Amino acid sequence: PMKRNILLNPGPATTTDSVKQALMVPDICPREQEFGDLTQAVLNKVVQVVNGESTHTAVIFTGSGTAGVEAALSSVVPPEGKILILDNGAYGKRAETIIQAYGIPYRTHRLVWGDYPDVDAVEAIFKEDSELTHFVFVHHETTTGMLNPLPELLELCQKYEIDSIVDAMSSYAGLPIDMRELPIDYLISSSNKCIQGMAGTSFVIANKEKLAKTAEIPPRNLYLNLWGNHSYIEKTGQFQFTPPVQIVYALNQALDEFFVETQAGRTARYVKSYETLLDGLETAGLELLLPKSQHSKLLTAIVEPNSPGYDFMEMHDYFYQNDITIYPGKGAKQDTFRIANIGEIDYRDMLVFNKLLLQYFEEKKIS
Repeated sequence: PMKRNILLNPGPATTTDSVKQALMVPDICPREQEFGDLTQAVLNKVVQVVNGESTHTAVIFTGSGTAGVEAALSSVVPPEGKILILDNGAYGKRAETIIQAYGIPYRTHRLVWGDYPDVDAVEAIFKEDSELTHFVFVHHETTTGMLNPLPELLELCQKYEIDSIVDAMSSYAGLPIDMRELPIDYLISSSNKCIQGMAGTSFVIANKEKLAKTAEIPPRNLYLNLWGNHSYIEKTGQFQFTPPVQIVYALNQALDEFFVETQAGRTARYVKSYETLLDGLETAGLELLLPKSQHSKLLTAIVEPNSPGYDFMEMHDYFYQNDITIYPGKGAKQDTFRIANIGEIDYRDMLVFNKLLLQYFEEKKIS
């Protein structure tokens, strides 16, 4: 067994030894049929995670989650289109930055990071702006640990015939997302968060009919063009450009392990870890940024203690020396640090965290 680190950051996450070992495969040219078969299997499994086999297909990219987001945003909005961006965290803001880089017409519904979206306010924008054709928002915004109202926002998209683009980077495979019930046009995620693979690939799970229509949009790029990559892999069975071979093997193993655990099993494990974490935070007297009703139960933002003995980086180093990684805040409406409970960990790891947290607070006389 390899040395095990408990990663409480929002991804890349702790992985199983078997996923790590899947990286160690004989060298292979990625143009061989064997690797093409593996790629097709991975794409099929990626869609199966969200029960989208009958309506959706997956397009995979070499690159972090942001590559997948950029691929979707740059590829699906036609020249005459306009996209609404929900910005209530760093990743909504990143979507805006991508859209600006391509000069795509847009409008931003901007909230304080940590404020919950008002569905009525979003609907008012849809009513007011008839030019809108697309809407992008983050499902689980890890800036704050907030779970944005996915079903309600999708219902609005259907009502006003607006295509939905959902950044599910940190919720895919962690929380149930069923494409048979949720009409998501484009869902984006990556290989290194709740699916528990390694960083290096991202993917867009696209509605087949909507994706086919993007063939008519003049490409704004090459490497990240959604239709270009999709049509190439449909013809050849292979990545259009050189893939991260070992990462794909690891993703295949991670997907197999997901189906063994099941979505219900994985979600239950994550939720138990979250509940254990909350017990420890309450014992330590710490305040949560968000009301519990808005929690994703995958990551929790904790208000930093107002104590002269507190220093986040010093606390980070204390945990790191004990093989646990914790994560700083990211510009929310209050100063926070963040603890995720995704990856190959369980409630026993959170008990270890809770114990160390109390020890650290006692040593530093933090209250």
